[in-house]
Amino acid sequence: MIDKISPSLQEAVSVIGDGATVMVAGFGDSGLPCALLHALKDAGPRNLTIVSNNAGTGDYGLAALLSAGLVRKVICSYPKSSGSDVFTALYRAGKIELEVVPQGTLLERMRAAGAGLGPFFTPTSYGTPVADGKEQRIYEGVGYVLENPLPADFALLKGDQADRWGNLTYRLAARGFGPVMAMAARHTIAEVNEIVPLGALAADAVHTPGIFVQSVVRLEARHDG
Repeated sequence: MIDKISPSLQEAVSVIGDGATVMVAGFGDSGLPCALLHALKDAGPRNLTIVSNNAGTGDYGLAALLSAGLVRKVICSYPKSSGSDVFTALYRAGKIELEVVPQGTLLERMRAAGAGLGPFFTPTSYGTPVADGKEQRIYEGVGYVLENPLPADFALLKGDQADRWGNLTYRLAARGFGPVMAMAARHTIAEVNEIVPLGALAADAVHTPGIFVQSVVRLEARHDG
């Protein structure tokens, strides 16, 4: 019997070891898997590479992971968003690496990895410092930059509902990066507000099919976002 329900946050993240590349869903705080991030901080794997839309805010969630000194590198689109004080201090002190990737390119790199595709050309970032060191070409008068697929060892997501097969739904904007990260990662872990019986989720309501999810864990209390 397929049952992907994990009994605890701690057990769900116990598979993440030193040096792992971890995708973290969320658009700001919407869809941010805070409970999983705090469990990961407590587990303490080191030298992590984090792939996310931003570099954390305040002193919770992703920022808490950074503050604990567990992250070696961040790959993101918005490292200097409002409240990203922890990352800013670490970066200025030379204690963390940064790779800036335009948001659309970040999504397409992940999608390419999940779809089993190779590198692709995009006009985004052509002629800017972001394109330095990358192959660049002119095609029909337009400049393009070659970008590589971006896979990960793990993805941490925040869903709304899940069944024991790992089929997921998301709440409103929390859907964000979740579906594409689940495809791009080798092992996907989702914290969810509710576990529903198998068959309760209509097929056309599922946002991320269970084939892309390895573990789900129910939160003790509902957190909006």
